[in-house]
Amino acid sequence: MTANQRAEAFAALHRAGCFLLPNAWDAGSARLLASLGPVALATTSAGAAWTFGRRDSALSKAEALANARAILAETTLPVSADLEDGYGPSPEDCAATVRAAGAAGLAGCTIEDTTRDPAAPIHDFEAAVGRIRAAVAAARALGRPFVLTARAENFLHGRPDLDDTIRRLTAFAEAGADCLYAPALPDLDAIRAVVAAVAPKPVNVLIGPRAGLVPLAVLAEAGVRRVSLGGALARAAYGPMLDLGRALLDGDLPRLAAVPAHGLVNGLMRS
Repeated sequence: MTANQRAEAFAALHRAGCFLLPNAWDAGSARLLASLGPVALATTSAGAAWTFGRRDSALSKAEALANARAILAETTLPVSADLEDGYGPSPEDCAATVRAAGAAGLAGCTIEDTTRDPAAPIHDFEAAVGRIRAAVAAARALGRPFVLTARAENFLHGRPDLDDTIRRLTAFAEAGADCLYAPALPDLDAIRAVVAAVAPKPVNVLIGPRAGLVPLAVLAEAGVRRVSLGGALARAAYGPMLDLGRALLDGDLPRLAAVPAHGLVNGLMRS
């Protein structure tokens, strides 16, 4: 599949109903996930950073894009990248990041309204909208489909203001964003409110409402078009490793009998 074909397929998915977008964190996880039959993959800033032994948001733009290219190389699926805050505060920073994402062969990316400043973690409204407007212009200039997802991060940064979140997402949609995303929405009512506010633009939800996770079909009934997993699958891999490591250090070697066989995992990798 060419980059154009992947991009066209990814854009079409957003018009065809609700789909799951698993997040790979390296080349190996991309191969494992692709073997399960998803329709597309995303990257995860957290999982990628942990691969390098760093905290979330500690990778540079060059490192994040290198990680995305490694994932692209392991699958013919469309891939969208978590490109955090666009790697800089200005509209041109966001535009440059989108251009680099397009050049890497990605089918889309996300841009957040975060600042990387713990004292003031969210960009002012006008600045946030200007950044997305510039990112959209860069995406359109690629000459092929590119799903630009605009993220409103209030609920991840101690600002549980649904009205402001919807105001931002609506403005991002009006600025041309292809998909809207507010991670960590509290409940299904909030998700439905976001969907209604930006319709007919598609909405991405992170796993599900914080009040309690629900099946994919319930999110689809609420009007959600895309459900991503963020760093959850990476945590799912690291968590059992930590538990097993503790057990082994305590001498419980028989616990290893439950892990997947070498041949099963090895067979999914390239020769």
